[in-house]
Amino acid sequence: MARCGLGHLARIDFSLIAGRIGRSALDLLLPPHCPACEQRIATDGLLCGACFGRTDFITLPCCDRCGLAFAAEGPLICEACDAAPPIFRRARGAMMYDAQARQLVLPFKHADAVSMARVLAAMMARAGRDLLRQTEVLVPVPLHRRRLFQRRYNQAALLAGAIGQTSALPSLPDALRRTRATESLDGKSAAERATEVTAAITVHPGRRALLQGRQVLLIDDVMTSGATANACAAALLDAGAVAVDVLVAARVPVRRLAEQTEG
Repeated sequence: MARCGLGHLARIDFSLIAGRIGRSALDLLLPPHCPACEQRIATDGLLCGACFGRTDFITLPCCDRCGLAFAAEGPLICEACDAAPPIFRRARGAMMYDAQARQLVLPFKHADAVSMARVLAAMMARAGRDLLRQTEVLVPVPLHRRRLFQRRYNQAALLAGAIGQTSALPSLPDALRRTRATESLDGKSAAERATEVTAAITVHPGRRALLQGRQVLLIDDVMTSGATANACAAALLDAGAVAVDVLVAARVPVRRLAEQTEG
């Protein structure tokens, strides 16, 4: 019995060693690079020191509802959320959507850099750890079928899947449907964005039972005014979800929101 046990342990140790050797050989052939600048790094899936330092991660204090960063200390609600509270309960973003964040998000969104999902998901999990503790199911923001055909993948669904793997939470990639092709929201004011997505998002009839009584975490790559998140939250709450929080990779700064509203 003892010899069998030791043999089993030996096989486990050998498999671990073989795995490490395999990873080392792969690193020699294809050394890991920073996903933002292509600088060679020691560990795959991480930013290099310079890019990490340039990334404007969102930390406290921030608006408790929409996640926008504040300069003041203490729990606060921004003026926009105070005047018109969002339908979702809380939102958090990993970083501010600036030039550095665009280097990470845009290739992932438009240039087939799907490996970025793991990098962004790790940042999001750190930023949304309080939300994840209360989450029962992950739901990505949907793409219209025409956009999905053009892009071949839904970046929000990839993020939800990656977060689900590390957090052991179920993900429902098809829980929401975008029933009509909305125009691009870039450059639109908050009011125009809200109008554009009105009645454009519904819950898949076959997924309603999986949402009833659940706390849902909505996943997306970028949040600007929150209009899309609100439309998704409304549909999820109507389907029986008890609460909807939002977690995104990047949050558009207050300055850009103000510029779009004024424009």
